[in-house]
Amino acid sequence: MNMHQMASRLVLIIISISSLASASNLEVGFYSYTCPSAETIVRSIVNKAVSDNPGIGAGLIRMHFHDCFVRGCDASVLLASIPGNPTAERDSFVNNPSLRGFEVIDEAKAELEAKCPQTVSCADILTFAARDSALKLGNINYNVPSGRRDGRVSIADEVPQNVPGPSFNADRLITTFAKKGLSKDEMVTLSGAHSIGVSHCSSFSNRLYSFDDANAIDPSMDPSFVELLKTKCPKPPSNIDPIVVLDAITPIRLDNVYYEGLINHQGLLGSDQTLLSSESTKEIVLSNANYGAHWATKFAEAMVHMGSIDVLTGYDGEIRKYCNFVN
Repeated sequence: MNMHQMASRLVLIIISISSLASASNLEVGFYSYTCPSAETIVRSIVNKAVSDNPGIGAGLIRMHFHDCFVRGCDASVLLASIPGNPTAERDSFVNNPSLRGFEVIDEAKAELEAKCPQTVSCADILTFAARDSALKLGNINYNVPSGRRDGRVSIADEVPQNVPGPSFNADRLITTFAKKGLSKDEMVTLSGAHSIGVSHCSSFSNRLYSFDDANAIDPSMDPSFVELLKTKCPKPPSNIDPIVVLDAITPIRLDNVYYEGLINHQGLLGSDQTLLSSESTKEIVLSNANYGAHWATKFAEAMVHMGSIDVLTGYDGEIRKYCNFVN
């Protein structure tokens, strides 16, 4: 091993140790003394919002994912763009207009500020809200270690560099998740969140009309599914960009039916269907399809692990008073 390789490995080890140290500072019940009603307040607000519009639950889970994959779980995705500063993450083409649920986080923050001023971070509120959405839509419950602090930087250009795209193949997905410390199994398991929510046609219309030089239609798709989607999604270029549910069977239920859709070649996004097409992930898809309770347990564990990515704790970062602006 040469000196450059040794130096690179040392940097990776230092980063890994640093990330583990931050994650180890999180604890279940972090607000037990400083704001004992924190999680109850968030859950109440999330339950009402998701009851009124189940799509908000899918949006909150996705927002948590997009937050954690860019600069770690530091609520940087919540910060608004400010004139004179770089455009913020929430206004990246990846996130705007598709991210939903900001108003739910703002409502929870306002109530918590009235109850326990500058105590509960926006990063923890978002993490609680994602958990509560999984509980409301899928009866998947888990304890959330908390104690995250809020970041002060949010840059739109960093989003496409870190968040996997809808056309990623399995190898690119595995690599992207591995950079965040998540395993191949966790990647496939977390992809099950696509059993709820919607996608704009522009995220997959190439699979219907212009897949590659040899095939106009993605050959991994069920032909009848293609014809159905063509009735909803016009051929590009188009002045409209309709939305389609990610899982037509149980669109507002967080469950493992998503994987059955992949087996039936009805994965909406290329990044979904590739999980069955790839030999490296196929067996995980089949297992998740066959064992729903086990998938739900794995999903909860993977959400906890994802929620610990590059967190700020201790004296790092801050506790924002308003989630869309730094103090």
